[in-house]
Amino acid sequence: MQRLSKTRTELPEMLVLDILSKLPVESLIRFKCVCKSWSSSFQTPFFITQHHHSNLRNNNLNLLLQRCNGNTYLDLSYFSRLSTEKGQNFSLKQNIQLPFSEYFSHELTVQGPRNGILCLEFGDNICLWNPSTREYKILPQSPIQRPPSVPPSVSNTSFGCVGFGYDSQTDDYKVLRFVINSFSYYYDGVNIYSHAIQQVDLYSLKGNSWKEISDPGIIAHYATLFDIYVNGFYYWHATEASGDIILSFDMVNERFSTLPLPEFDEGFDISHHLELLNFNGLLGAIVYPREGTLKSFDILVMSGSWTKLFSIESVPGVERPLGFWKNGELFLESSDDELVLFDPSTRGLKNLGFHAYKGTMQIIAYAESLVPLNGRVEHGELVLRRPVGGPSN
Repeated sequence: MQRLSKTRTELPEMLVLDILSKLPVESLIRFKCVCKSWSSSFQTPFFITQHHHSNLRNNNLNLLLQRCNGNTYLDLSYFSRLSTEKGQNFSLKQNIQLPFSEYFSHELTVQGPRNGILCLEFGDNICLWNPSTREYKILPQSPIQRPPSVPPSVSNTSFGCVGFGYDSQTDDYKVLRFVINSFSYYYDGVNIYSHAIQQVDLYSLKGNSWKEISDPGIIAHYATLFDIYVNGFYYWHATEASGDIILSFDMVNERFSTLPLPEFDEGFDISHHLELLNFNGLLGAIVYPREGTLKSFDILVMSGSWTKLFSIESVPGVERPLGFWKNGELFLESSDDELVLFDPSTRGLKNLGFHAYKGTMQIIAYAESLVPLNGRVEHGELVLRRPVGGPSN
């Protein structure tokens, strides 16, 4: 009798990599030890891009909730990773205490994501963090000196707004920061003259270096709610001599420009908040009342000119918007400092069970990525990732 021989069918390498590119980062990190070719392939720009784009196409998003639970907004800020699986109702997966918390001295602000990377600012420190690979990089201090006209004995340097973006032409991540040099002249103990000079520093991850760029002469305001990076441009609500405008920065050409704010019959700066945001790939704005807990939200987009898209009317018991989710739902902070989700199609308002000190919540939705930072990877003794079953929300 003739013996049947077993044959092994090997898949083409490109097909194998295509299949692997659809897996979570956690699985890919484990699979690095399967073979050297896989480990090296996972680090190529082609695979990194393919993997991230696969997550974007399939709308595979993760959610982080940044918050403080103390008695003031300066208490230690941390992240809660929320479940996004269907039917799990955004339950708590992990609480994450960052490995560089020893650097915290001020309120933590978050920019991003850019291809899965977050930019964290705390005082004069800035850190890039990939929550998927758990790699982080604390940026070096800028070596740029203050202007020679600023006398060091009577001056003070403070740090203003930060913008975080991606240069698609050079495959580089850039951080822009406004630096304010304030100084005063005194005569016989009396302040006779005060002045401030603004500088703009720009960091390149690829070069791991800072440089000074031209100051636009406009004062930008902090954005604390939404991500306002759109198609290579970062945007700020800003003020110039003639009034309020929008300041933008092109991450490729490294140039500033300006746009008008939306026009309203009533002054929104008195009775309403206006927050800029990335709305489906367009520069958008959300406008809502400052006072009261019965809120309405107007959503506008800039496409040649400002156009009102839609309104969400009369949502009860809420304080401020935090971000849109996949199907048009809106995350909100309630008047009781709870995280709630509003569904415009049903007008249902659902309490998700997360509490924070007033005004410290921020929702960050990101697609996983393998983008390297050439920094450090979290270690167990330096980071707390508390899974479900630990202390309460």
